[in-house]
Amino acid sequence: MIQRKLILFLFCIISLGLKAQYVYHNAEEFPLYGKISDNTELHFERLDKSLKDKVSRPYLWFLSKNTAGLAVRFKTNSKNLAFKWEVVNNATMNHMAPTGIKGLDLYCFKEGKWKFVNCARPSDNHKSEAVLSAQKEVAVSEYMVYLPLYDGIKQLEIGVDSLAFIADPEIESPRRDKSIVWYGTSIAQGGCVSRPGMAHTNILSRWLDCEIFNLGFSGNGQLDYEIAEFFVQSDASLFVLDCMPNVWEQKVYENLENFYNIIRAKHPTTPILFVQNPWFSLMEFDEGSYNSLVTKDKALDEVYAKIKNKDPNVYYHNSKDFLGDDGEATVDGIHYTDLGFHRCAEAMYPMLKKILYNK
Repeated sequence: MIQRKLILFLFCIISLGLKAQYVYHNAEEFPLYGKISDNTELHFERLDKSLKDKVSRPYLWFLSKNTAGLAVRFKTNSKNLAFKWEVVNNATMNHMAPTGIKGLDLYCFKEGKWKFVNCARPSDNHKSEAVLSAQKEVAVSEYMVYLPLYDGIKQLEIGVDSLAFIADPEIESPRRDKSIVWYGTSIAQGGCVSRPGMAHTNILSRWLDCEIFNLGFSGNGQLDYEIAEFFVQSDASLFVLDCMPNVWEQKVYENLENFYNIIRAKHPTTPILFVQNPWFSLMEFDEGSYNSLVTKDKALDEVYAKIKNKDPNVYYHNSKDFLGDDGEATVDGIHYTDLGFHRCAEAMYPMLKKILYNK
């Protein structure tokens, strides 16, 4: 009996020691990337709270609470990093991994580029905890942690070893003087990647070394004017309009040029990139989807040609080769897997680099 009590006592001491070895810090103390306005209901959100009663559909506002594209930057000499986070909805989907929906994704800046460290896996509940090995030896390193793509964050704490420090980063990467506003759909939001860092907007942010404001809204990239009026507040170097999967032929004719005009009213010469509807593998087998894509592309081509005739600072990206020709780049014929997002990033990188850096 005495031996059992002693074992239990030692177990409690060890457990307390393990929990006490990390000192936690509120992630709101550190720079947040990918956010246009600070005037939000919660710290980790994408739309200004003034839009709450102005958005076209309630679900659009709901999606704005998802933290797609948001990332926290810091430096530390801690060998291990611990995370505690609470999500808003504890969302689940039957075609996307929980790590992509509500997990955290840690990257380290090494040898002049961002390298994946590990993913903090979420629990089945609103609250999660994870500990990740961050370094083999004690050394000051710069980190970036991507937030969930399809859930929101109520609270996030970053824990470091008890004798370590944590502070604001020294290196400004991704660069904030080169930024992109990316307006789009569920794909732009990151559906259905396995972890946040593999969304193509996050991949391209690392490759291009530029901040990207992710305004992808699942099923709701419908050329809503209030969204354009919001994102023109940013001093972006490029606006990407990647919403074709969520609009239909009539909407393209009725809204696209007006949407463009809202941008031009605030940014007369900033480049604008129009992105064609991706040629999903589903199109090969579904007649309705194929016909819809063809008619939408025709409408986009006509509106773009009209705009291009008067504006030299607009660009068009053909998307037929985004996903390859093997049909293996989506989870459901539409939404990208990690492979699909990587192929998409590779396809778009040359044009984006040329527009941003003239290279």
